Amino acid sequence: MPIPKLATLIGGLLLSKSGRRMAGRHAGKLALATLAFQLWEQRQAGKRPAAAATDRPAHPRRRWSGRRV
Repeated sequence: MPIPKLATLIGGLLLSKSGRRMAGRHAGKLALATLAFQLWEQRQAGKRPAAAATDRPAHPRRRWSGRRV
């Protein structure tokens, strides 16, 4: 399993003294950002196969103009 890019970025932060200080100060924010990013990646990965599975040709949706005929 490949190491995610975000993990290498956070690991790089922990190598320097100022990076450790910053990571310690903002640990909760970093944890939430990491979780949100992973969730976003999962949702994006879930969207791709579903679009390819449909056999219908792509067409733009008609937007309701607000006028009643």
